[in-house]
Amino acid sequence: RHVAEFWMVEPEMAFCDLIQNMDHAESFIRYLINHALTHCADDLELFAAYVDKTLIQTLEKIASSDFIRLTYTEAIDILAKSKKTFQYAAVFGLDLQTEHERYLCETHFNGPILIYDYPKSIKPFYMRVNDDAKTVGAMDLIVPRIGELVGGSQREDRFDVLAERMAETGLNQEDYWWYLESRRYGSAPHSGYGLGFDR
Repeated sequence: RHVAEFWMVEPEMAFCDLIQNMDHAESFIRYLINHALTHCADDLELFAAYVDKTLIQTLEKIASSDFIRLTYTEAIDILAKSKKTFQYAAVFGLDLQTEHERYLCETHFNGPILIYDYPKSIKPFYMRVNDDAKTVGAMDLIVPRIGELVGGSQREDRFDVLAERMAETGLNQEDYWWYLESRRYGSAPHSGYGLGFDR
């Protein structure tokens, strides 16, 4: 799924919290799909004829569906109650695998989903710590037949919390002095995400 070199679309948005970040990612995916369906119909029809006969229906369904939003904790609960045997355990504190993501969007919800508020123990230091001090404002946008399409977060804008997270994750603050300096005198709420161009 990850080649040696690939392009990413990576918006980074000031005055944007996690909810607005998810709104933006969802709107962006809808826009891209609708643009492709409208302006690249010949290419999609060629691909549908020779590679994937359900391509156009899949894209139309994603573009017209509600993107269900659920927390990581809710996702783990659904997976635990599913009675499905997964190759990898679905327990709180472990990252979701492709098989979990695809089960949630293809079988349980039958449509695109956004999972948010992941445990801070499995996410990078720069993601904003939530009020529960156990989770961070991270999100993944997942679509049927592919899995994760977008991953992002609200960034930590509080200097003291950022410094504490660096210490927790074993990072040498001297190596990241420039990053800490960008928060020293305060910062606006800001968020961003990445979309692999190839996906």
